[in-house]
Amino acid sequence: MANFKGHALPGSLFLLFGLWWSLKTPWRQCYLQAQGSRKKKLPPVFRKMELVEGSLKVFFAFVGIMAEQFVPDGPHAHLYQGGWVKLMNWQHSTMYLFYGISGVADLLCATLPRAPPGLDRMALSLALFVEGFLFYYHLHGRPMLDTHVHSLLLVAVFGGAASTAMEAFRRDNPILEVLRSSLAILQGSWFYQIGFVLFPLSGPEWNQEDHGNMMFTTMCFCWHYAVALLITGINYAVVWRLVSRCASKPMSNLELGLRKSGTEDSSSHKALLQESDEE
Repeated sequence: MANFKGHALPGSLFLLFGLWWSLKTPWRQCYLQAQGSRKKKLPPVFRKMELVEGSLKVFFAFVGIMAEQFVPDGPHAHLYQGGWVKLMNWQHSTMYLFYGISGVADLLCATLPRAPPGLDRMALSLALFVEGFLFYYHLHGRPMLDTHVHSLLLVAVFGGAASTAMEAFRRDNPILEVLRSSLAILQGSWFYQIGFVLFPLSGPEWNQEDHGNMMFTTMCFCWHYAVALLITGINYAVVWRLVSRCASKPMSNLELGLRKSGTEDSSSHKALLQESDEE
């Protein structure tokens, strides 16, 4: 992560999952609400999506670990050779490892009926906590602005860990799912912002000791979250509208068919009665 690309990689992954969750959440909630008080059962497509999501987590975690370990100046799986070897890369690899564990938990919950309920959410919460825990002890001795922008990231990380842990006990809660989605989008966009601040692609470098830059980045972090909430809200409204409309069409056709058949039955019944009276 000691360059812009190193921040863009995890940023892209968090953006991808955050946007996906912001679409999947209203889709699931619409199906669950349509079932009312009946025993809630989702279509098989949701199980397939969980399998795909878990597989992607495992794949991306593997790619992240390989990238951290086997880049030209990486540790190449060596931890100690007369001294610690590239501990920053090892910390990033550890972070990816726990997201891989979260992917395995997703696969277990999607394939094993006897898997403990909430295992996938608790594993994801643990991965987020480990990420924040590592970043917290990742900032010693860095310049002021560098430390500050990474400290702001911890707000999104630990917030996501807390909300996801609550999901393990309050499953299918729309507020918690929306919060997780928005914080994932925030984390992804803020990784990009950190890359632009520390490794600008063009223009002058940021003054690492300017307090004004710290004030601006703090305000910018709030703007990032406002945009994340806006994106989540728009996706929720659009998907809910589309799913509700698609779900209502078959019901309307069914109701129309039942009414039509009921009318035909009533007409035929009246005709039979009239024939019997004439006889």
